[in-house]
Amino acid sequence: MEFLNIPLFDDDFYKMMFRFLINIGFLTIIIRFLYYQNSKRKDYLFTYYLISIIVFFLCFTLKKYELDLGMALGLFAIFGIIRYRTDPIEIKEMTYLFVVIGVSVINSLANKKMSYAEIIGANAIIVLVLTILERYWTLKHETIKSIVYDNLENIKPQNYSHLKSDLEERTGLNIHKISVGKIDFFKNVAQITIYYFNGNK
Repeated sequence: MEFLNIPLFDDDFYKMMFRFLINIGFLTIIIRFLYYQNSKRKDYLFTYYLISIIVFFLCFTLKKYELDLGMALGLFAIFGIIRYRTDPIEIKEMTYLFVVIGVSVINSLANKKMSYAEIIGANAIIVLVLTILERYWTLKHETIKSIVYDNLENIKPQNYSHLKSDLEERTGLNIHKISVGKIDFFKNVAQITIYYFNGNK
């Protein structure tokens, strides 16, 4: 049955929904149980879910046009270099963005030559590697922030311990490195860069 020369239904609907369930299931493991549990950043949950869902349906829809591998990789590259014009994305967040886009592309563009076992296996391997890196390899993700500091007395080399204690008290972060940048003696402030690991108090 057609409407305006467009089929109202075809069997690809079942394929799309089944692959979407696979996709959203593995994405939930990656985004909610791996990324969020370690970063505690709710702002990226919305972004990762929406981008991955849109990429999945966009690629699945475009697949109906029988895109070749070059076009598929071109689409992947376009989405992979997304940059927001607000705050810059940190390396770890950009990596997870790359992962969720990649998983969605794999799940949507796999053709008949790739079985469901292979699709699920590829997703499972990605989740396994992320789990090992996040939980068992105990790799710490270093975050860098630049702040304006208002106590020039503490930036003297001999007062480093006081500076570190003061910054940790104000920020609540477990700082492991501090570098002093531009100093403004007129305003009595200094530009300071702090280095700390996510997830640590």
